[in-house]
Amino acid sequence: MLKKRLVFTLLFSDGSFMLSRNFRLQRIGDLEWLQRNYVFSNISEAIDELVILNVSRSEPQMNQFTDMLKQLTKTCFIPVAAGGWVREANQAHQLLRSGADKVVLNTPIFGEPELIEQLAGQFGRQCLVASVDLARSATEGYEFRVAGGEKALPGSARKRLIELQDRPIGDLYLNSVDRDGTGQGYDLEVLDLLPQDFGVPVILAGGAGNANHFEAGLLDDRVDAVSTAHLLNFIGDGLHRARENLIARGIHLPVRDLDIRDLRASPRLP
Repeated sequence: MLKKRLVFTLLFSDGSFMLSRNFRLQRIGDLEWLQRNYVFSNISEAIDELVILNVSRSEPQMNQFTDMLKQLTKTCFIPVAAGGWVREANQAHQLLRSGADKVVLNTPIFGEPELIEQLAGQFGRQCLVASVDLARSATEGYEFRVAGGEKALPGSARKRLIELQDRPIGDLYLNSVDRDGTGQGYDLEVLDLLPQDFGVPVILAGGAGNANHFEAGLLDDRVDAVSTAHLLNFIGDGLHRARENLIARGIHLPVRDLDIRDLRASPRLP
């Protein structure tokens, strides 16, 4: 049986890390704040992968994003996937040179298939993560959102997910706009859109508020990993405890030799 994964997602815009609720952003702190409240050498022991997304609404500010990425990955010893505003191959190169192991792509997944092919040819499909944002629709059931969730793509969401099977991607990051930041649990119904023989590993995102939500997602055979982007729900040793609880409940996560009591104390918010 393949191991499941626990993923932590960071959202970065205009020099700060953000909270997101239904894709509406709230500024919460800069890199100094993050490093003060999250010791990433410890966090690396609690999660299996880190996703860092540039969610700037106006300008890509790639240099600012990659400067942060370089600093953050110095003490992060797990795979890092980074993306947002990637429109050219040189931008993907810049992310990989700055500490990322994978490149996350959103808007270009359907709009620029030639870029996907080019990047897969240069780095391999395992290096590419397709980030897909889905929102419930009164007419279509679900619709694809791009451009920071502001624009809906026409057509059937199910058919677009079928198209992804032919794209050279290594992971599908499947995010619910409606559950994003609510802490109400994942929208498991989005998984019904996937074809039965969907061969791409799925990272389910949007809605996690506690370890019970992680468990509900990971118990679904169609889910390979679950992610949370809620910075406040798992501060301190929250991610370590969530991982221990999941393993104790029989979730097939990689087991590491760690004891929360022996970890360096992570500062908490006042």
